[in-house]
Amino acid sequence: MTSSASTSWLIAKLSATVVGMFVFAIWVMPPLYDAFCELTGLNGKTRGQYQVNYEAVSAEVDTSRTVTVQFIANNNKAMPWQFKPVVQSIDVHPGEELEVKFYAKNPTAQNMVAQAVPSIVPYQAADYFHKTECFCFNRQPLKAGESTEMPLRFIVDQGVPKNLHTITLSYTLFDISETSETDSLAMLGDG
Repeated sequence: MTSSASTSWLIAKLSATVVGMFVFAIWVMPPLYDAFCELTGLNGKTRGQYQVNYEAVSAEVDTSRTVTVQFIANNNKAMPWQFKPVVQSIDVHPGEELEVKFYAKNPTAQNMVAQAVPSIVPYQAADYFHKTECFCFNRQPLKAGESTEMPLRFIVDQGVPKNLHTITLSYTLFDISETSETDSLAMLGDG
């Protein structure tokens, strides 16, 4: 085999490997990851994706006990926004619906769109933590320099195990400006 044929063969193999890696990363890995998280409870993914279809039912609030719900806000490495919960934690009676807010500010000179991804621990709590309204359900567009408070309404189900005293709800904020539909940026007057 000549050196140019050998080089062509190497380039073809490397190209095929790169294509195979992209196919694996884009189409194979996400369903495997979701199945792994669902099976093990790792990453604390809330069940039912966002539980949008949960409806509060009329029930007595269990005032005999409280569960502490802690809130954590993180930015993805590429996200320059300021992002934090307005309150760090709150005590909740099971069955009680409460609202808290998260603060976000776009300190950049560009209009941007963000998406928050939730995680909950311990993973068993996901069955008993129901979001009835959440900023994570939608994209969050902010103009340059603009700030906002974003609501989260939730209920800790009365069926929560008595030995579960603390639930930690964490959000990671991602910059999706480039991948967001043009209508999200158009809402800001950028498109």
